[in-house]
Amino acid sequence: MSLSATLRRAKALAAALLVPAGAFAQAEVEPGGPTPTSLSVSPEEITLTAGEGAQLEATVLDADGNEMEADVLYLPLYGQYWNIEERTWGFNIFTVSADGRISTMRPGRFAVMVRVARPAPDPAAPDPGAEARLQRRVPLTILPRPAASLTVSASGPFYAGTEVAVLAEARDETGAVVADAEVDWRSSDGSVALPVGRPAAVDGAGTRGVLALGAPGRVTITATAGGATAEMLLDVAPNPVARIDLTPDRSAVRTGDVTHLTATVTDAAGRRLDDVPVGFSVSAVTDDLSSGGPSSGLITRDGRFVAELPGVYTVVARSGPVSAATVIRVVERGVQRPIELVGHARVQDRATTDLWVWEAPDGRDYAVTGTHNAGGHAYFWDVTDPASIDLVDVVRVDARTVNDVKVSEDGRTAVLSREGASNRRNGLVLLDVSDPAVGVRRVAEYDDQLTGGVHNTFIHDGYVYALSGARRYDIIDIADRSSPRRVGSFALDNPARSVHDVVVVDGIAYSANWTDGVAVVDVGGGGRGGSPRDPKLIGQFPFPTGWNHAVYPYRSVSTGKFYIFAGDEAARSGPNYSPRAAVGTGTPGYENEPHRWRGWVHILEWDERFESPPRLVGRYEVPEAGSHNIRVEDDVMYVGFYNGGLRVVDVSGELLGNLYRQGREIARFLPLDPEGFVPNAPQVFGAQPHKGTIFFSDMNSGLWAVRLGERPGEAARDEP
Repeated sequence: MSLSATLRRAKALAAALLVPAGAFAQAEVEPGGPTPTSLSVSPEEITLTAGEGAQLEATVLDADGNEMEADVLYLPLYGQYWNIEERTWGFNIFTVSADGRISTMRPGRFAVMVRVARPAPDPAAPDPGAEARLQRRVPLTILPRPAASLTVSASGPFYAGTEVAVLAEARDETGAVVADAEVDWRSSDGSVALPVGRPAAVDGAGTRGVLALGAPGRVTITATAGGATAEMLLDVAPNPVARIDLTPDRSAVRTGDVTHLTATVTDAAGRRLDDVPVGFSVSAVTDDLSSGGPSSGLITRDGRFVAELPGVYTVVARSGPVSAATVIRVVERGVQRPIELVGHARVQDRATTDLWVWEAPDGRDYAVTGTHNAGGHAYFWDVTDPASIDLVDVVRVDARTVNDVKVSEDGRTAVLSREGASNRRNGLVLLDVSDPAVGVRRVAEYDDQLTGGVHNTFIHDGYVYALSGARRYDIIDIADRSSPRRVGSFALDNPARSVHDVVVVDGIAYSANWTDGVAVVDVGGGGRGGSPRDPKLIGQFPFPTGWNHAVYPYRSVSTGKFYIFAGDEAARSGPNYSPRAAVGTGTPGYENEPHRWRGWVHILEWDERFESPPRLVGRYEVPEAGSHNIRVEDDVMYVGFYNGGLRVVDVSGELLGNLYRQGREIARFLPLDPEGFVPNAPQVFGAQPHKGTIFFSDMNSGLWAVRLGERPGEAARDEP
């Protein structure tokens, strides 16, 4: 079937499956009434300290200059998930209520868009995206809370000629940690201990600094944050080291491979010393600057080394005046493969959201894609032949957005998330997808306590894990899918909590929680006595960026190490989330800016039983683009990077440092479509490999299928 025929069929199916649109969940300007022509907002700019609030007042005038009634929306420009139930934005940096009341939690520079609501669009009418909006942007600066108390600590023993990390924890007058406190370190005797470099906040645990210990002696270290001060006394002992032997576990590697170095320290009598700190440094020599600069490598305090570029690297271990060195030769990783277009199913009249690809009981392969800020549609595609993707059914539900689509392990049940329902009851829709070619059948709807909107879901072992108003996730038993019922719920113990994503593997739920970071919960497989009816928190890793948007747990095939890939989503500019609106119109009062996504994929390493604290070991960061949904299979990561396109990344072996700079990128694909919803404007949402083909959805152009080619000199493989 041709693309034009496919689109005609889609429109016919959509018309046949329409549900009453109803009124949007806001009172809007009535058609035929006075037309708002002017909007003023007071104050025009706001500066607050975290924890303080403010009130915005909006005045709307008609063409005659008379004040008029109109529904005004207050939209934070940092945070995206509207909680209809509470009429606030569920993001834990700041919130804005429906009447313009601002509440702040964390510092930073943001803004609030104040906008006069327009009538709900008719999905069959021409796109209203080019219509001028009546809106004002109010800059918002949130200052850190001042520190009222300070504690400092350092781990010894302390020997001359070594370095030691120090930690300061500032708290405000309420006892809450001031994570962004600026701490100044001072020493009473610079010859004994001297602060090195500018301290920086690390992992929300406080502010860390580094002291270079010089001569033996006693020294007082003073930390100051605002009006708070703390001191600690260090006794620096003479350094007993007489010899260091430095041994790498290998001396010839590829970029991205981790070398473990062992520094054996002995005193003048040949006795081994295990408590003396050893510092590492690295330098590189190369004649090839074609990759954009000199070689660079990373060395950790415990002696793990990884190189980003080819070259000859010298690693030096030092304690006091004694040092040792070793050489490591590094070559290109060489994992790049060509990528080729296989098929494309264009969606050009609305934005596309998530996808799910599966083999149905009829033996054929299908994909389902959602839609954003449109009419509540989900499209079902036959992708058995990826080169000829065929639309087989369209389901429309009462929603503005079907953000998430999931299919059960047996391929028989699909779940659609709902946001922006006309009656504000949102929730889920369960579908029978046993034979999509014959038709998708609606089985049940479920909205009990899910009226705040469901943004993401996950199906695991007969249960649906559904986000509720971006505040918690509910656990719904669908063993009898015609009669779903809630059996449990989980939320972090934080009044300002938010949750955006949840993935469940082997009875353990992993969620992405913005500032609260990654949370790991036992729902039956974590050994903590948890179950879907009684979830138990196992552990948590907070993110200092506050951007934790997506999560994907994975056990490495090549090493057995357990990793959590945690994606950011951050720094959107432009006045409206709608991709079509992002192209701008140049009309007065409308900021003509494209979306500029930021953020990267953080890589956490955790032990199998989550008994020791997780550690942040690496990242994958694409310049001038931001990450979205993540999937990892067979030591390969597939990630949508919005305007950066589809990225396919080698995550084999031990992971450390910046994977992008290490040449681990296998392939990238930029979906340029001149006839897309927004022409030639990639916004890749997420990807899923299936039977040797990589399927991905793009917000501005629909569903795509690509395939990796073989490397030069290597036989083609069926699987990427």
